Amino acid sequence: MAEKRDYYEILGVEKSADENQIKKAYWKLAKKYHPDVNPGDQEAEEKFKEANEAYEVLSDKEKRSRYDQFGHAGVDPNSFSGQGFSHFDLNDIFSSIFGGFGGFGGFGGFGSQQSAGRSPLRGANLRYRMNLDFLEAAFGVEREISINKDDICETCSGSKTSDGSKPRTCPTCHGTGQVQMVRETMFGQMVTSRTCDACRGSGEIIDNPCPDCRGRGVRSKNKRLQVKVPAGINEGEMLTLRGEGEPGKDGGSYGDLYIEIRIRPHPVFTREGVQTYCEIPVTFTQAALGAEIDVPTIDGTVKYRLKEGTQPGDVFTIRGKGIPYINRPDVRGDHKFRVNLEVPKNLNQKQQALLQSFEESMSDGNYKERKSFLDKIKELFN
Repeated sequence: MAEKRDYYEILGVEKSADENQIKKAYWKLAKKYHPDVNPGDQEAEEKFKEANEAYEVLSDKEKRSRYDQFGHAGVDPNSFSGQGFSHFDLNDIFSSIFGGFGGFGGFGGFGSQQSAGRSPLRGANLRYRMNLDFLEAAFGVEREISINKDDICETCSGSKTSDGSKPRTCPTCHGTGQVQMVRETMFGQMVTSRTCDACRGSGEIIDNPCPDCRGRGVRSKNKRLQVKVPAGINEGEMLTLRGEGEPGKDGGSYGDLYIEIRIRPHPVFTREGVQTYCEIPVTFTQAALGAEIDVPTIDGTVKYRLKEGTQPGDVFTIRGKGIPYINRPDVRGDHKFRVNLEVPKNLNQKQQALLQSFEESMSDGNYKERKSFLDKIKELFN
């Protein structure tokens, strides 16, 4: 398996970067490598996933702290028996390799004795992908979602037993889930660990398991949640529902549910951050003489006075008609539209003659004559 790249390197930011710098860097990469922009491009899709993974960690203070301290291992939910890294110490790490840091005889007693108690382990985080329409993302929406996850067994209330009694501590491993084997080597005694066969690593013996969860304490269930999506949310951003992940073990807290936002394209509008964009077709006479035109915005159609002599490709701005800022919904970006000139087709002879006369008038400097031609052209083409 290829070694993972540094998350800061992926986003192109320094380790001292603040939340805004991290978010801006992520938005830039998400826009560049989004699958909708690069259909069928496997490399772009991988870069998009890589950026999402980096942002998910670095945008979360707790995860970022663990990553800064322990690297990828600190945020890998599959490390060390599939559990999260909310609670662990150096002894946990070295135990998986040498059965305890004190595994070599005469090298000190740090971690040489495993505690009979089991540390609480935080539950697994879950991820859900939510697809939104363009306007739902712009103005916010409340959605009900359904997720399948492990949750506390309602029959035994998580006790794992059929009569509500507590499981007894495994007498073989004394609740650690691991048994140690001591071997004599030329360097002294070497201690190695393996999963306890008696309890299969759980540290517990259940004599009368719950019939519904079969002694697991948890069962798969479908849960419905109301999710409030804030106005202004953008493609690839994450909503976090604290405590809606899977339950922890040995008294550990629930994990979180991360909701990844995907936005469907709109037939008229595009967006970049809080700015919205569209293109408006105008006629030759509207561009030349100026006109009041209808401009679509996410709020509906607004009137806009086009200036005389507008050129193809000119861009105009309507203030405050863009996307709301996600943390300040009362403040909004701008709406910009680009003018596309519609060239008339299938001209009759009279129209062709007028345009030819107009073309000739452009070189003689006669303003009044050009204005007269434009008025006639307007009558013919409108």
